[in-house]
Amino acid sequence: MTDSTARPKLLQPLDRTALVLMLVLGLAIALLILKGDRTAPHVRDFSWQNAHVGAEDTAFLFTFSRPMDRTSVEENLRLEPPLPGKFSWSGRRMAYTLEKPAPYGTQFEVRLQGARDRFDNSDDERTAIEPFLGKFQTRDRAFVYLGVEGEQEGRLVMYNLTHQQEQVLTPENLVVMDFEPYPDGDRILFSATDRTAQQQGSLDQRIYTVTTGIQVRSPDSLGGQDPASTSIEPQSAGVIQQLLDSQDYQNLKFDLSPDGQTVIVQRVSRENPGADFGLWILQPDAEPRPLETEPGGDFLIAPDSSSVAIAQGQGMAILPLDDQADPLDFLPQFGMVMSFSRDGTAAAMVRFNVEPQNPTRSLFLVTNQGTEEEIFRTDGSILSAEFDPAKRFLYCLMTELLPTEAYLEQPYLIAVDLETKQRTNLLLLPIQRDIQMSLAPDGLGILFDQVIAETEEGVEPGVLRSQEGKAIASSKLWFLPVVLAADGTPAPVEAQPLPLAGLRPHWLP
Repeated sequence: MTDSTARPKLLQPLDRTALVLMLVLGLAIALLILKGDRTAPHVRDFSWQNAHVGAEDTAFLFTFSRPMDRTSVEENLRLEPPLPGKFSWSGRRMAYTLEKPAPYGTQFEVRLQGARDRFDNSDDERTAIEPFLGKFQTRDRAFVYLGVEGEQEGRLVMYNLTHQQEQVLTPENLVVMDFEPYPDGDRILFSATDRTAQQQGSLDQRIYTVTTGIQVRSPDSLGGQDPASTSIEPQSAGVIQQLLDSQDYQNLKFDLSPDGQTVIVQRVSRENPGADFGLWILQPDAEPRPLETEPGGDFLIAPDSSSVAIAQGQGMAILPLDDQADPLDFLPQFGMVMSFSRDGTAAAMVRFNVEPQNPTRSLFLVTNQGTEEEIFRTDGSILSAEFDPAKRFLYCLMTELLPTEAYLEQPYLIAVDLETKQRTNLLLLPIQRDIQMSLAPDGLGILFDQVIAETEEGVEPGVLRSQEGKAIASSKLWFLPVVLAADGTPAPVEAQPLPLAGLRPHWLP
């Protein structure tokens, strides 16, 4: 007979080992829960680490390894040089938004130490954040202009103020007519004609790009990658690429979209100029195509890079760049758009006031909310208007008619406070129409030119002409610092001459 009572089986050695390990691990977990995590928090990612920051970069991000005591982070964050801004949080991520763009041509350090975990014991030094040091720099302070003397006449020239370096970008055989930098400043879009043809009186503009040699490592291009592992291919300055020929069409004005992906060119057919005239679109990896719309006058691509404002008929039409879409808006009371704010919420537009005895022009602030507010009125001209980065001030180049028998316009450089509508005359300029201005992307300075027309008889004319058709003998470049008074408004200061002879200065973004 067998015994009906079963004896318990003894644990095998492997089972005993597993049981012991389970008990040890359980005890360790319990102790960890009771005492809490003693590992020090640290910064996992800093979005501007070793980046080249531009005016469009308005905020940097910190990502932490643990939830942080927000007050301790905000009180211990240090920027050198200081940059005023405000904090915002989302979980373990903190954003610091600048009040205004960081000054160009500057290197910065970001330090954080002494901040603490949200759940830590403030007496436990082991849970203070690991000290962090971040570094970034703003883009070089640089601009391009059209040379007017000697070997530079009619050629694009770049001047880097940060490094005090000058570089001629375009070849001697081309005479540049107009130009506009790409968003990263690595290329310049320009129109030019052959120098020999220009000297013979023939204008045969083609559209080109030229490289500047500038290498920008923007925060967006890094995309959270380690900059040390992100290589940038060296690029030489002066590499020319033709975008559009002039065989069948004459190329007139052009504009570059803010994202650098679209070029719009005003073209007229050589065979049928009366009927075939309008805007053409150039985009990467696509053939040039006409924009199916009514012909118009001055135009400007909007900040969204997907629509264009163009003078049509008795007003300004806002048209999509998609041929299949309907017009977005029509503003019958305006005849010209001078500029858009960077965020696209406002525009500076000109209204031509038809008054038989005293015709005038008005500059209006037009918003995407439908408001239209007159900023000022003049019996002269409104040559240009640019918003400052914070969208508080509008810097304008305008003229007023002088009370003389001869028709003379006195040009001014002014600043308008868009909150109070107060106008400040920053600079009285020489009497001439060939003046152009450019506001620095960080809002800290204005470039403008002073043309010297050729008046001597018997002098062989050059390739450059003023608006009146006179040969240009030379032109000076000037720099006007933007200095804020105690009330925060721009104050008149003395302009500084630059040791450069050039036309149409334009800051690189």
